[in-house]
Amino acid sequence: MKVYTYSQAREKLADILEESKREEVVIRRRKGDLFIVVPKTPVCRSPFDVSGLHKKISRQEILDAIHTSRERES
Repeated sequence: MKVYTYSQAREKLADILEESKREEVVIRRRKGDLFIVVPKTPVCRSPFDVSGLHKKISRQEILDAIHTSRERES
């Protein structure tokens, strides 16, 4: 863990952000406040990954509804 003063962090911000990917980085202000710099991991999700509706409906009921809707379109 590396500790930087606020002034050092301002001067070396880009380097500190890169360093935070490898180890914990702490920035200390004059009054003693401490802040930890942690990179946020990117979320790689499919656009088709949607949350469910959590309804109490069976698989067969879903298939029947799809079948019925397709019959109407014909």
